Amino acid sequence: MNDNPILWQPDGTRVSASAMHRFIVRHEFTTYDELYNWSVSNPASFWESLCDFCDVRFVAPATASLSRPDNIMHAGWFAGSTLNYAEHLLRSSGTRAALIFCGEDGTRRELSFDQLHTAVTEIAAGLEAAGVRQGDRVGAYLPNCPEAIIAMLATASIGAIWSSCSPDFGSHGVVDRFGQIEPKVLFAANGYHYNGKRIDSLATVADIVARIPSIGTTVVVDFLSTNNSVTEPGNAVAWDQFARPGGKLSFKPVAFDHPLFIMFSSGTTGVPKCIVHGHGGTLLQHLKEHVLHTDLGPDSRLFYFTTCGWMMWNWLASGLACGATLVLFDGSPFFDNGLGLWKMAERERVTVFGTSAKYISALEKAGIRPVDGFDLGSLRTVLSTGSPLAPESYDFVYDAIGKDLQLSSIAGGTDILSCFLLGNPVLPVRRGELQCRGLGMAVEIFDDEGRPVVETQGELVCTRPFPSAPVGFWNDEDDARYHAAYFERFPGIWAHGDFAEQKNSGGFIIHGRSDAVLNPGGVRIGTAEIYRQVEKLDQILESIVIGQQWADDVRVVLFVVLRDGVVLDDELKAEIRKVIRSNTTPRHVPAKIIAVAEIPRTKSGKIVELAVRSIVHGKVVKNTDALANPEALELYRNLPELAEE
Repeated sequence: MNDNPILWQPDGTRVSASAMHRFIVRHEFTTYDELYNWSVSNPASFWESLCDFCDVRFVAPATASLSRPDNIMHAGWFAGSTLNYAEHLLRSSGTRAALIFCGEDGTRRELSFDQLHTAVTEIAAGLEAAGVRQGDRVGAYLPNCPEAIIAMLATASIGAIWSSCSPDFGSHGVVDRFGQIEPKVLFAANGYHYNGKRIDSLATVADIVARIPSIGTTVVVDFLSTNNSVTEPGNAVAWDQFARPGGKLSFKPVAFDHPLFIMFSSGTTGVPKCIVHGHGGTLLQHLKEHVLHTDLGPDSRLFYFTTCGWMMWNWLASGLACGATLVLFDGSPFFDNGLGLWKMAERERVTVFGTSAKYISALEKAGIRPVDGFDLGSLRTVLSTGSPLAPESYDFVYDAIGKDLQLSSIAGGTDILSCFLLGNPVLPVRRGELQCRGLGMAVEIFDDEGRPVVETQGELVCTRPFPSAPVGFWNDEDDARYHAAYFERFPGIWAHGDFAEQKNSGGFIIHGRSDAVLNPGGVRIGTAEIYRQVEKLDQILESIVIGQQWADDVRVVLFVVLRDGVVLDDELKAEIRKVIRSNTTPRHVPAKIIAVAEIPRTKSGKIVELAVRSIVHGKVVKNTDALANPEALELYRNLPELAEE
């Protein structure tokens, strides 16, 4: 029996029209595998060719495309070259839509490429007037609105460094992040909408500014349309007053690895790491992923459900570089009885719909079938990331959203601001599998001894340099923290922290995070294997599983959130155990099954297995401001069931 059958195959017309096909033919290959093998064996030639194919415009040419090819941390990419990320995102012009913003409250705004260029010009002039120079940091505490894109592009255009958080972060979480990088200017909104509520942000903004002395100017966006004059914090100026009309935008040429973005790790197990990404590496990786792997172009409308605190916002923004229209949304994904995003997708003719695996699972649990109520004829691709996409969710997408779709589960992270595993418009989609390794990414699965394996679970690693590896960590002068984060497990090899498996088909399966892997009786088990089985059951909305230290071993403990009216009785526990045992192994079967009201998760929607494990073992969880619902952690403290045999 084939557990991973082909669910979708691109027809010849779609293949031949794709940029990936043109790129394969350009290099006189006939298959993606041939192109991939060449891209990792000849990295300098591959990335040079990508620059040519995607029209990357260097101001000063490189003296060498790649130096130190044997060292991922210190490989030199396009040494001597200069360019500017923002210039590439703003090279389209005209009245065609660049940004379409849709708010939960019904607000709709549209900016053309010409209007976007003008707005960036005015904010860049405002930044320079505020004393921001190359290398200075600019922070943002904003909803996913046009002003966030505008301010980011303005910051990048002058060679300053951008970093953003979403407005649902508390002040402590923001200070933990921005306090480390000392921004000179902070962009903030006066509030935001979520799940039918108007939430005021100005008191939190004032607290943030009071605790970060470096912030000399706070630019306030009237997102709630109050039309009130800004009175706090004391250094505040309204967006319109900050903007300086009438100038001309120039782009500061910077080195290929000049810092562009500072991203933050989730920060639930310590102070967030400040991960620095450069202009050139970000641009090249995103162009590759957008143009080749997602087949974006000027006729595309790209939507990704994200906040400004998740790396997918940066990934979404880069879609402008290939001329795509960005569809921005801010609010709850389940507003309007869960139909709002699909109304938007129909109205705005979205061609690429990006979301999370948890959202797709929640749609299914709620019985929402977009295909039945909406004209989604423009939709060509569905992207999913954030956590592994269960095989059953693949079935749901093709049944309830559309049959002729490239469904791409993609995987990478904030660490690389891009992906190791991607979709591919010329390859089939197999049930439960990520389609392929990204071009130029030498991805393998290692066993515990550091040997590559296929059809066996192990550590996802990258064995050769790639341009979007971090420039470094902020204030990590000797790269000690950077090295410890990725290179201690296998010297010289990037260990990403995913527990994964390469299939003979060439696809991949992610079985969960390595640090959350269960280890009962010394056997490593990926948490995703259990989630896939448990969440098949209609009685269960979602779950989280951890390993509890018990009797000199580890026992598997499963927490479940039940549908309203369902009771976790012995019969349901037996059903859960039977489903897990029948579809996995006896080792996967939980020793304890406990009902909880809520599962703690990060601001970007990822469940926090490590934080729950710490609480269960009586440890302190620091920086709970990184969580969307920190109060949920208390549900797991001192549970009497966990003291029983």
